[in-house]
Amino acid sequence: MIQGNGQTAIVSPLDLTIHHLSRVIFSRNKLLVFAGAIAIFFVLVAGGGTLLFLSPLTTRLIESDAFRASMEKETAKGLHFPSARYSAIRRTGAWTARCENFTAQDGVKALKSLDARAVTATFDPWGLFARQWRFSDIRLESGEVAVQVYEPQPETIAPRPWYAVLLPNRVYLNRIESPNVDVTWRFRGERAGFFGTQLLITPNGRDFEYRAAGGRLRMALVPELDLRAAHLLITKSLISIYQIDLASIGNGEGTLHGEGRAGVGKDRSVDFEARFEAMPLRPWLPREWDEHLSGSISGNVHWKGVDPKLEHSSGEGTVRVRNGRLNDVPFLDKLAEFTREKSFRRLDLNDCSFNFSWLYPRVEIKDIAVAEAGKFRIEGELSIDRRRLGGTLRLGVARPYLDWLPRAGEIFNEDRAGYLWTTVHLSGTIDQPRQDLSPRIIGLFKESPGALLQLLFRRFEDWLKRGFGGD
Repeated sequence: MIQGNGQTAIVSPLDLTIHHLSRVIFSRNKLLVFAGAIAIFFVLVAGGGTLLFLSPLTTRLIESDAFRASMEKETAKGLHFPSARYSAIRRTGAWTARCENFTAQDGVKALKSLDARAVTATFDPWGLFARQWRFSDIRLESGEVAVQVYEPQPETIAPRPWYAVLLPNRVYLNRIESPNVDVTWRFRGERAGFFGTQLLITPNGRDFEYRAAGGRLRMALVPELDLRAAHLLITKSLISIYQIDLASIGNGEGTLHGEGRAGVGKDRSVDFEARFEAMPLRPWLPREWDEHLSGSISGNVHWKGVDPKLEHSSGEGTVRVRNGRLNDVPFLDKLAEFTREKSFRRLDLNDCSFNFSWLYPRVEIKDIAVAEAGKFRIEGELSIDRRRLGGTLRLGVARPYLDWLPRAGEIFNEDRAGYLWTTVHLSGTIDQPRQDLSPRIIGLFKESPGALLQLLFRRFEDWLKRGFGGD
């Protein structure tokens, strides 16, 4: 019962329920009508936008000089170049466009220059709802990317007009791919890099991951190597090298695997590890040595530093040489002539290994083991500090190869493992090394005139045989 204005009305529970349901249904209908209106609005906007985008008017806009200039400005800003240059842009489909060339120079961050040829881009219109110029796919027939290490500098942000809030505020590249790209950098004043590689670039947040396969690595101090795979992430503060796999050219048996990181922000430290297996030795040697030393090397190296410079570096590693051979070296020729043992003209190294470490400018080489079974063996350690030599080596020689030396036991005074051993102390520099073994042998000859005369007689006898062809 409800009273009001002096009147009384009787309302049943059924009437109240019907009244409540009608209000609920009416509210839901309003929501459905409102939602339907919004949906129709978006459909009309999307349809109208699609029709507008597919119209000849939009084609003329995309191919206009004004649109090209705007894209040059936005691309340069996004990639941190002072300017960029597109050749004429041509629309090739509903959502695709093509230009024959794109160039940018003097980059201030990781990219130093960029030259892309035959560029095809696919536009994703849904990116506009996220305020993005979104390109789902970009393909290059070929190109060149030059990268660099840079000092981070604060960026000045130019004021934007009020209507900028209605426009996309960033460029989003979903995938960049090319079957033939040169990725280059400067090393020791020369152009180095991966040449003719297949490159794939994908976003990782606001940064990019780079994957490459195929092509060649060319760099000073390193022989040409085949690139099997590379995977890197470059951010504003760090280059992360997840994988880099290289192989020797030709048989491809020699491999090198590397991984590590390098800071490119305030922290520019480097931490890189490499493992190599069965790499041919000759391509890594100076030209004056490649005909005299052969074999293959395996091992590892760990490089650390507060920056990429050699003078601020430290590290350690191991090296093993397999099937090593040393021949046609003047020192060995003289040794063979002096000892009357022709086999010394060539050394087949059954064992050759050592560990090394460095804290620039000092290098320590330890656990040296060099041997030709049944002939000689060298053990010990040496150091190089600003080209100055130091260290101690143990030289073991099989007894038959010391018969020429009078009173050999006074110098080679230890009998162990089938060799007679002596200690050799190193000094001097890399350019003019010195050791105390030769002076001791010369002194021994001076104390043994009879032995010296006997040696001279043998040399005279050899000269007569060579001169007259006698036996």
